[in-house]
Amino acid sequence: MLSLNKSCILRIGWRSREWRWRPREAVVVVRCCGGVGEGNGRGISMERSTEERREKGDSVLDLDPKSGVAGGVQDVYGEDQASEEHFITPWTVSVASGYSLLRDPHHNKGLAFSEKERDAHYLRGLLPPVCISQELQEKKLIHNLRQYQVPLQRYMAMMDLQVRNEKLFYKLLIENVEELLPVVYTPTVGEACQKYGGIFRRPQGLYISLKEKGKILEVLKNWPERRIQVIVVTDGERILGLGDLGCQGMGIPVGKLSLYSALGGIRPSACLPITIDVGTNNEQLLKDEFYIGLRQRRATGKEYSELLHEFMRAVKQNYGEKVLIQFEDFANHNAFELLAKYGTTHLVFNDDIQGTASVVLAGVVAALKLVGGTITEHTFLFFGAGEAGTGIAELIALEMSKQTKAPVEETRKKIWLVDSKGLIVKSRMESLQHFKKPWAHEHEPVGSLLDAVKTIKPTVLIGSAGVGKTFTKEVVEAMASFNEKPVILALSNPTSQSECTAEEAYTWSKGRALFASGSPFDPVEHNGKIYLPGQANNAYIFPGIGLGLVISGAIRVHDEMLLAASEALAQQVTQENLDEGLIYPPFKNIRKISAQIAANVAAKAYELGLASHLPRPADLVKYAESCMYSPVYRSYR
Repeated sequence: MLSLNKSCILRIGWRSREWRWRPREAVVVVRCCGGVGEGNGRGISMERSTEERREKGDSVLDLDPKSGVAGGVQDVYGEDQASEEHFITPWTVSVASGYSLLRDPHHNKGLAFSEKERDAHYLRGLLPPVCISQELQEKKLIHNLRQYQVPLQRYMAMMDLQVRNEKLFYKLLIENVEELLPVVYTPTVGEACQKYGGIFRRPQGLYISLKEKGKILEVLKNWPERRIQVIVVTDGERILGLGDLGCQGMGIPVGKLSLYSALGGIRPSACLPITIDVGTNNEQLLKDEFYIGLRQRRATGKEYSELLHEFMRAVKQNYGEKVLIQFEDFANHNAFELLAKYGTTHLVFNDDIQGTASVVLAGVVAALKLVGGTITEHTFLFFGAGEAGTGIAELIALEMSKQTKAPVEETRKKIWLVDSKGLIVKSRMESLQHFKKPWAHEHEPVGSLLDAVKTIKPTVLIGSAGVGKTFTKEVVEAMASFNEKPVILALSNPTSQSECTAEEAYTWSKGRALFASGSPFDPVEHNGKIYLPGQANNAYIFPGIGLGLVISGAIRVHDEMLLAASEALAQQVTQENLDEGLIYPPFKNIRKISAQIAANVAAKAYELGLASHLPRPADLVKYAESCMYSPVYRSYR
């Protein structure tokens, strides 16, 4: 007799043609909201008590929810049991075994199922006779991936693996992170989003459109997992540097959450990608027969804000106070407004504004170890005054303020921004968007980036405008003319939108530039020396920040947590890295880096009184490492 808590009843399902008990087709029916779901209407009625069913001779078993049923592996999704002859209700949780188990990405091990597991879980004959290790599976897959010449083909192969064998996907990504990060995220994810309608195969997240207005809480309840810790949500209006991709922006939340799990150790089942579809202004997509979103112009104003507000309320109601909501690739006007509106009521984070700022600040701090001087002694010039540019600028100003105890209004004067109309100065104040106004300083108007560089003479030049080829030879040569080691950060993604290439930066500066970019570049040889360009990738930061917020039970994100994350990342840059010209550590150590960042963020949460997981662990680094998801196969006995 198996044991079950009192809220669950096991009903045995029968095939109409075979009147014998088949345990691999068992279905667990779970009480919901104080009542009991009736299942598919066949077999035992859920309206009768357990005692009544026993009296009538019906099969009733007590079952441990953590165990399998007659060799089955618990499948909390329930989707693998659904078919035309066997319907799944919202109250049903299936127990996967046999062919269903092979279709369950959370438990499937493919050829790695052992002989005993094949016998115990009805897999005999469903697999070839060979049993191989997870390591051999990984070796075969990386070999196959390397045969593809087109990056999008590699992306599609990785996505297919993710929905087929989750643990193997993450094992492969973790063990080959430097090679596969550009495949599952930028730059390849940009092309994937552009072509998402054509390559769409299976939904990997929730789609909430204007059609669901008034029913968003119900939609959230359709997602099979209940213990969600991190949500990444986009409305698709500003995907990387590619513009409005509408519903096809789903590739971004899916990719980001893959990195939360692989690099930050957040359980995949605790991650939820969401796209909010309010239409698109992309005419090409509206005319594309394969487009998967609403075919209408974007909703704005009251209609948009009401939908977002309903979403935020529903998330909090369904998942609680401590679920992290990461806003991703919203247009500037909405990004700043959402962060300001919900930053005091929800645990929210905008990677484009805050994550980018944190990773760039870390690179600047590391670069200054080579350039010399403190951060307050240097002048910064940004090309791009959107959410990324102003976010980075503000965090740098906060770090200056922290070091000097000067008001942030004063430290902002060391930072200058150039937008599409030229240098942001006081005389333009009336026409500036609100998020640009703090950066309007007293200065005569300057129309071009080159003239701004020559006039301001910055130590650090940062590009975040999403406009490629704007750091021209003249701009880089000007930077090198008054800096021994000019710091040049070309942050725009994807690669096609980068302000300059690594080769251009090193060549035009005669090898003196300290260069990093948003998308990866290959090593560059110049005058017989090999230069290793760094990548100012947000993947260094946001997984560790997310892990730190989760393990501390933080209820809000504070700017000091971002500074703590930057400090932790900068500390991971060794002298050996600096000697090679790198201002970021190698990605191969990313899991350890994420643990260090998580520990710093969690420590700051406890210090600020924003942590709810008490008592505080004695060693936050070890605690963070112990909480990280492991993609190693478990044994099903």
